[in-house]
Amino acid sequence: MTPELYWLTLAILLTALIWVPYILDRILVRGFWPAISDRGPENGPHSPWAQRMIHAHLNAVENLAIFAPLVLIAHILNIHSPALVAAAAVYFFARVVHLVVYTLGLPVFRTLAFAAGWGAQMVFALALLRGV
Repeated sequence: MTPELYWLTLAILLTALIWVPYILDRILVRGFWPAISDRGPENGPHSPWAQRMIHAHLNAVENLAIFAPLVLIAHILNIHSPALVAAAAVYFFARVVHLVVYTLGLPVFRTLAFAAGWGAQMVFALALLRGV
């Protein structure tokens, strides 16, 4: 596995696990049966931190839909460089920071973390456009 695929795998795993804390909150706030019934998160209460985490999760999914294809296309085209390895690591850690600061309600840091992840995506996009 290349380092870029390693970081992509970690980003996918992070995104796949974000729902766990806010579902546990849903169970605590609503009770077990209402929490597992077929109602969306907008149809019942959550703790404020859990509401923010839901939004962070949606944002992580939206960004993974951009990042994953970029990494996979680079891999398929055999485009590798230290800059891409660094960008993949930056993307992962930016998403971790984004999740934490969004959940804590720290908007300026949330924006900075988002921008760092976006920058990492642009490193991949530019590398693909250049073929380097």
